[in-house]
Amino acid sequence: MPLPELFLQELKLRNDLAEIASSYVHLKRSGKNLVGLCPFHNEKSPSFHIYTENNTFYCFGCGAGGDVITFVRRIENLDYWEAVRFLADHAGLTMPENTMDDGMAKLKARVLEINREAARFFHAQLWTPEGKPALDYLLGRGLTVKTVRHFGLGYSQDSRFALVNHLQKKGYTSYEMIQSNVAVESRSGKAVDRFFSRVMFPIIDLRGNVVGFGGRTLTDSKPKYLNTSDTLAFKKSNGLFALNFAKNNHQEPLILVEGYMDVIALHQAGFSSAIATLGTALTSEQARLIARYAKEVVISYDSDEAGQKAANRAIPLLRDAGLQVKVLAIEGGKDPDEFIRSFGEQGATRFKQLIEASGNDMEYRLNQLKKTCAMDTPEGKVAYLNGAAELLAALDNRMEQEIYAGRLAEEVGIERAAILQQVNKNQKKFTASRQKREFREMQQQISGMKDRVNPEKQKYLRAANAEEGLLACLFRLQDQKLAQQIYQELPPEKFCTVFNRRVYETIMGRMMSGGGCELADISGDFSVEEISAISRILAKFDMLALSIQDAQEYRDLILQEFQKLRAEQLETVQPELQQYLQKLREQKK
Repeated sequence: MPLPELFLQELKLRNDLAEIASSYVHLKRSGKNLVGLCPFHNEKSPSFHIYTENNTFYCFGCGAGGDVITFVRRIENLDYWEAVRFLADHAGLTMPENTMDDGMAKLKARVLEINREAARFFHAQLWTPEGKPALDYLLGRGLTVKTVRHFGLGYSQDSRFALVNHLQKKGYTSYEMIQSNVAVESRSGKAVDRFFSRVMFPIIDLRGNVVGFGGRTLTDSKPKYLNTSDTLAFKKSNGLFALNFAKNNHQEPLILVEGYMDVIALHQAGFSSAIATLGTALTSEQARLIARYAKEVVISYDSDEAGQKAANRAIPLLRDAGLQVKVLAIEGGKDPDEFIRSFGEQGATRFKQLIEASGNDMEYRLNQLKKTCAMDTPEGKVAYLNGAAELLAALDNRMEQEIYAGRLAEEVGIERAAILQQVNKNQKKFTASRQKREFREMQQQISGMKDRVNPEKQKYLRAANAEEGLLACLFRLQDQKLAQQIYQELPPEKFCTVFNRRVYETIMGRMMSGGGCELADISGDFSVEEISAISRILAKFDMLALSIQDAQEYRDLILQEFQKLRAEQLETVQPELQQYLQKLREQKK
């Protein structure tokens, strides 16, 4: 059921996009619009634009765009109805009744209910005789009962039907369980437990919902850790374990560790700002999420080779998100949990000393580089300096480059100017490579190549551009009389591309019935990617003074292209038709 028109208009009126976005993005005035660094991808030059006249946004870097509802959907990882509710709560509006009948929204709500019930079931199992091995394991790792309860830890029985049977009694279907990924479909078609004989770690999002689980085996079975796959309620690349607790700790940097047990041990030791990724390497989405709650992050990965590689991959992502980065080095190959336990009552104090003594990410990377070079030979020193110059070239801050170039000059015994010269050469190379890539992407966008939303654009480029121009006119002019006139002369079936035809039908349907035709009015009819495509069209024509005459000229051009396409199709069909008729004549003879 669509939202009532009056509610939708009130929702738009009370939720200014610039105000909502400013909670996530630092915006600056640029003429009549606002610009800032895009919150949806890593960038160093602002390409995120908010168009204040029509309350829309578009990023020229990654192509994200839309209205205030779409912005909330993207930034908070919500579906359409959840985003509307989010904005309604923000504006103090009451959601209309009978609007939450969207099938996917209902299924997502059921998935969240199943996760919550599963978390309760797993936690209860921990205190049964069957759960004693799991409880012994947790207590043996130094956790207290209070900590176990705080994180809602649990146990999945050594059975393939314990949770499934429990959930069936609660009224949940096999399909719903499989969609939540607490169950999988067996070869016989039955739902069976995904997690069994494992210590269970519930994953909780920022709104307090249980969205997934991590499970650690108590046997030698593989994998050691099993995580919920992506579902309607869960996406591994977007979430962080324990951020629901850590986000409230505003005074300290966030501590990024590798595993669930590291996080829990640190929280128990008083470091409640510890977080971890969800069984994957750090992603740019997670880095930007961290930047929303902290200015500084301390990486405390395992000190083995795998941990060092993971730290090196994470550093540029965190830097690009605008974070100050430090890297903590734990000697002896210990992880944070092992380190704290090894010092007993002094563990927390010793770990705090490690944090205070930790160097920043550049010092860490230079030290890592230095370990790979034979510094007692001229060749090793050259390799070290060349590698260091590449690292410095990636820095945005010139003063930072100057400082590290000075340190390197003293360390190796050469002129700082020589190092800076190599840094500048690398920067020019990086800039040329980036510009070439951006030009290639721009050419592909203009020609319609790689347009996933409107793949027909490349084939019907002239028609598609005219269709986009007409759509921009209809959005900009908001002229019902003009819309009626154009619709009579240009029915939807004369659009060459299916996507533009669908947008045309949607906005014409609203305008002909007297409804609004802003992006927020139709965002419920399109996916996030489709709304971004429409936003790109509006952004492309933002600087042009569109008029009724422009709309009429675009209409005429679309009609011309349609006639041209039909003529080409007839030319193709005629020879085939002639051949068919000739065969009929020969058969009669």
